[in-house]
Amino acid sequence: MVNKFKKSKSFKAPKYAYKAKEIYVYCPNDQVDVIREVLAGSDVKVIFNDYQLTNLDQKVITHFENTRLSDDEREFLVSATEYGAWVEPLVSYLDERCGYTEVSLLKSSYFLHQKAFSILSTKRTQRAKRVIDIFSALILLVLTAPISIIAALMIKLESAGPIFYKQRRTGQYNIEFDVIKFRSMRTDAEKGGAQWATKNDSRVTKVGKFIRKTRIDELPQLLNVLKGEMSMVGPRPEREIFIETLENEIKYYRFRHAVKPGVTGLAQVSYPYGASVQDAIWKHKYDIHYIKHHSTYIDIKIMLKTVKVVIMGMGR
Repeated sequence: MVNKFKKSKSFKAPKYAYKAKEIYVYCPNDQVDVIREVLAGSDVKVIFNDYQLTNLDQKVITHFENTRLSDDEREFLVSATEYGAWVEPLVSYLDERCGYTEVSLLKSSYFLHQKAFSILSTKRTQRAKRVIDIFSALILLVLTAPISIIAALMIKLESAGPIFYKQRRTGQYNIEFDVIKFRSMRTDAEKGGAQWATKNDSRVTKVGKFIRKTRIDELPQLLNVLKGEMSMVGPRPEREIFIETLENEIKYYRFRHAVKPGVTGLAQVSYPYGASVQDAIWKHKYDIHYIKHHSTYIDIKIMLKTVKVVIMGMGR
């Protein structure tokens, strides 16, 4: 396979590559339909395996499972890079363009390069995150103390039962712990067994509806942060009974437990509240993206977005 590429006109800045109206995808033929289905409904035109391409002007060339391509096909990709085309693995390209990770395209190799996940491999990053967690939790506990006292009184006055609600959740390394929240449901909310909370859930009390909408019910989780069981930002902790179901439907679902769960997270500020497997899939896309791209800047950005949710009462 010999390609006589023309001199390429590159993108003025990377951001333009991630806004391209069309992209080229090079992959094994048996993966074309898989990728086409994943990208169905997207705002980008996809051209598959066009090895006759010669004009690389502002072309985005992506590849998927390139180890299964022939030597000539891989050489095509190398040459395209040499001539100035934007060449990138499809998964990482979509990661940057969409702001979430397309988990349906992930293979085990994606998770086996621990150094690519700074939050997992860099002790300095982990220590910085812990310092920010402790500092933020202490400041918020002090600032929100009056709100917490009022919430506790309202809960006690409205209905009989405990002010706080403890529930077993699965945390980092699949270790379970008791998450602490202000009680927002009736005391008999799960007399019929464990079940997901739903929008306009009839089990939620009047006070509970308000504190859930403003996220006040989450404030006691700051104690979980101080204990080291949670972080300020991370995937939301889920119950083991639901995890066992979800991991059968969602690839690599338990990878979210490689990090500490968070009081808030990218999924919470990016995706509307939902309680279905499909909603869990979308939240998982954001959780994996967060783990891969974690930084102190992203943590601060997510916390600021959470403040906006609280102020505007946009919680569930």
